[in-house]
Amino acid sequence: SLIMDNVSVVRTFTLTGINETMDYRAAIFSLTLVYYCVILFLNISLIVIIVVDENLHEPMYVLLCCVCINAVYGTTGFYPKFLLDLLSFAQEISYEWCLFQAFVMYSFACGELSILAVMAYDRYLAICRPLHYHSLMTKRRLSQLVSFSWLTPFCIFSVSILLTSRLELCRLKIKRLFCVNWIIVQLACPDSDTLANNVVSYATIFIYVSHGFFIVWTYMHLIRVCATSKDDRVKFMQTCVPHLVSLITFLTVIVFDLMYMRFGSADMPQSLQNFIAIEFLLFPPMMNPLIYGFKLTKIRNRILSLVYLR
Repeated sequence: SLIMDNVSVVRTFTLTGINETMDYRAAIFSLTLVYYCVILFLNISLIVIIVVDENLHEPMYVLLCCVCINAVYGTTGFYPKFLLDLLSFAQEISYEWCLFQAFVMYSFACGELSILAVMAYDRYLAICRPLHYHSLMTKRRLSQLVSFSWLTPFCIFSVSILLTSRLELCRLKIKRLFCVNWIIVQLACPDSDTLANNVVSYATIFIYVSHGFFIVWTYMHLIRVCATSKDDRVKFMQTCVPHLVSLITFLTVIVFDLMYMRFGSADMPQSLQNFIAIEFLLFPPMMNPLIYGFKLTKIRNRILSLVYLR
């Protein structure tokens, strides 16, 4: 009974994922700080370019702007805390901040997938139904789709985090660089009722796997249509290839992480576990603005005009 009282009083988690990297903390801190600054610079630059240039106020660029905003949101949920942990001797996080970080990580990842699904739908309309594109993809429809992309994961993970906050925890060590809802649930006392958490967790996986299937179906249809027309092939190469690269990168890193989290071995080196865990915070936020910036003609021309003006 005394132990249980102590457990319920403790409001701090220990993040043990960083332990193995302590020998190189100065080098890792410097690289991480530079990397995070570059991510912020690239994404914020693209957001500003799209907001300021009225020629870029089209659905495709508005959605790209959403991807960049999402990247800033997600990486800010991880990198500042990680940099702070590299400077401190005890890698601790309060219970409330841990739940908040778990919420940010999940909503960032699922928000990204939702926006990529809307982008796939936008490209499908632009290439397969060009005559109806402007009547179907109105400003109102676009704002509804963007709202859906962000509000859905926010609502789902609010429920998920609320359910987790009800659990009584018996262990306080998180073997990760950041807080993850599924791992917090695993720290619950043996007699805790985690059924509701599991139901919401699997329902969420089902919802976002169906997003993935929708995107794959859309692209199979696009490729089939573009194979018959040279003009459509050019349009596909210009506007869909960056999206496809972005999508494949994101899905690969997320599937890797999910598979490891559910079925991975604890015997794997900690550094490899860390790398798998943060892939989705390393590659998509850096690659997306670079791929789109170089590949989409209007954005590339706008960047070049700004560079030459200077």
